[in-house]
Amino acid sequence: MNTKTLVSLSLLVGIGAVLHAIMPPVLFGMKPDMMLTMMFLGILLFPGVKNVLLLGLTTGAISALTTGFPGGQAPNIIDKPITAFIIFGLLLLVRNVTTVKTPVAAALTAVGTLVSGIIFLSAAALIVGLPGGLMALIVGVVLPATVVNTIVMVVVYPIVNSVLKRTSISAKVS
Repeated sequence: MNTKTLVSLSLLVGIGAVLHAIMPPVLFGMKPDMMLTMMFLGILLFPGVKNVLLLGLTTGAISALTTGFPGGQAPNIIDKPITAFIIFGLLLLVRNVTTVKTPVAAALTAVGTLVSGIIFLSAAALIVGLPGGLMALIVGVVLPATVVNTIVMVVVYPIVNSVLKRTSISAKVS
């Protein structure tokens, strides 16, 4: 693994951790997971199995440490690696059809946030139970998080992608 890539991924995870920690709870102690946006950005900019595994595991661990959801540690650790590889698989499929630009990044972020929310809530329901109804949590937390994460990706992706193109850190997705 390239040191520059590792440092870039670490920065994205760190930014995501700060955003995740300062995000206020929305419903039943749950808060939108801003770490997902940074994880997806890392997958889009540095696609590769090792990078995706590293992002999924570190994002899951840090999300577990900063979660406001009662008993949300294990669901976060389960959710993030699975979501990371689902998005990586979708990215590989999309790259065969088109180049990855901001609308594609936004769509992958929206799908990824929905997938992550459903996996997280399903794992939480099985492990610790939910503080509210599943549909209420999806509508009250996952859908708003999807909108927020998608908007953030629309703003951040073109900026980070253009910065990486101008530096010696090569983005593999154009």
